[in-house]
Amino acid sequence: MVLPSIRHLTERQYQLFFVVQSVIARHKPQGLIRLVDRDIAEAAGALAATLETAGRGIIYEEVPQGSPARALVADISAALSQMREQGATIYDGETAIVLRAIEQGATGIKPPDGGAAAYVDLIARLLQVTTPPPSSTEPESGSSALIVP
Repeated sequence: MVLPSIRHLTERQYQLFFVVQSVIARHKPQGLIRLVDRDIAEAAGALAATLETAGRGIIYEEVPQGSPARALVADISAALSQMREQGATIYDGETAIVLRAIEQGATGIKPPDGGAAAYVDLIARLLQVTTPPPSSTEPESGSSALIVP
């Protein structure tokens, strides 16, 4: 299902594709919001447009409409910046190509059940991302979170 959107990528772009996908798969939106395919497509499209515009010498940041997409753009940008700080050479043009492939994948998968998170679920399965175990700061099942004086 993902292959049509990534078959044109080079080896370096494949690597970058999976790095960005791992950021997406591990992204946790704030509150009770669940990341859906539309958010991924919007975030990837906006960041790709920003990089493509910068490649033409114009500094303009494309901002996604939805807050989950904006948060995802921030996470992807932070991951790319961190990789650059660690010495990785990441070209904006290659990143834009990868982001367009992600956008195409997120908009191109039409599940039979009509679910809004088919791409999200597929990538999580491919990357074998699982939910983290409960935090140790949560009360144990036998104790109460209520503090009585």
